[in-house]
Amino acid sequence: MFAAVIMLMLGTSCGFAAPVRIKDLVEFDGVRGNDLVGYGLVVGLNGTGDGIRNTPYTEDIMSNLLERLGVNVTGEQFRPKNVAAVFVTAELPPFSRAGSHIDVTVSAIGDAKSLLGGTLIMTPLTAADGQIYAVSQGAVIAGGASANADGASVVQGVPTSGTIPAGARIERELDFDFSSLRTLRLALRTPDFTTAGRIEQAVNHEFGKNVARMLDAGTVEIDVGATRARSPAHAIGQLENISIEPQQRARVVVDQRSGTIVMGDDVRISRVAVSQGNLTLRIREEPLVVQPNPFAAGQTIVVPRSSASIEEESGPGLAEIAEGTSLSEVIAGLNALGVSPRDMIDILKSIKAAGALHAEFVVR
Repeated sequence: MFAAVIMLMLGTSCGFAAPVRIKDLVEFDGVRGNDLVGYGLVVGLNGTGDGIRNTPYTEDIMSNLLERLGVNVTGEQFRPKNVAAVFVTAELPPFSRAGSHIDVTVSAIGDAKSLLGGTLIMTPLTAADGQIYAVSQGAVIAGGASANADGASVVQGVPTSGTIPAGARIERELDFDFSSLRTLRLALRTPDFTTAGRIEQAVNHEFGKNVARMLDAGTVEIDVGATRARSPAHAIGQLENISIEPQQRARVVVDQRSGTIVMGDDVRISRVAVSQGNLTLRIREEPLVVQPNPFAAGQTIVVPRSSASIEEESGPGLAEIAEGTSLSEVIAGLNALGVSPRDMIDILKSIKAAGALHAEFVVR
């Protein structure tokens, strides 16, 4: 059974995009997060932890932790089933201050069956520079459930991964003096010369002077001093809510696994004729068993008997799509052929190969 085809008209009927705030189109230079990662232990599991024989590093870190707490386990043999080694990941937001909290994600790295009901022991989180910026600890909220029996088992979701809301406390702040910036760079998430030019014009109109300058398709530079704002933060607060009409390339996105097709309103097709039909190959095996007479000294043998045939459906014939056809007309024309979503994807590929589809074709 094929999935439904989704075709979205991105934009209004007149061909212009809806106004979008600058803050939704760009990233501000210096305003960015940083990834954090740590390695720790989740304890208190109900027998669903790591198998120590398969994950000896879990025993090593458990021994080191107990020794730091004053418990001597040298030479002792212990095989806990309620402990799991995990990676802890988080993102340090921009302008985070010491003492504030952030969410963390906890993921098992051994053969633990589930982290449900576990508690993460104090885990330092480091950034790419090797410095510790946060410390995480708390009860893990697992994202699924599992149950096992002698003859069957069931798993729903992903019980080996979970989150801890506000589970990490920031201990170190990023050394970045944002107020000292004399220029700001706006990095477009989707580089486009037309969009960058419109941002430049809109910002200059808002401030009444030339404070913005387009450097390339993905960068617009702002002169903070020319804005007469008290600080770069005040300048960003004033310009980030300015609305413009962004431009984007015509694009057709196809997901072959689900049979989903998404096309923008600016997709155009040159004059082309399309025909679609189905070719079916059938092979039938009907082996015949031949037995000898009751008093004969022969053997029972199997005689192969096969038949093969090819059937081709006539289809609706050729359908012409006129030059300069819009998205709505393309949809009506393809639907008139009565094709399935999978066949429609093949038709779009063929139209693109013929040079009649004037859009970027993205296959996922």
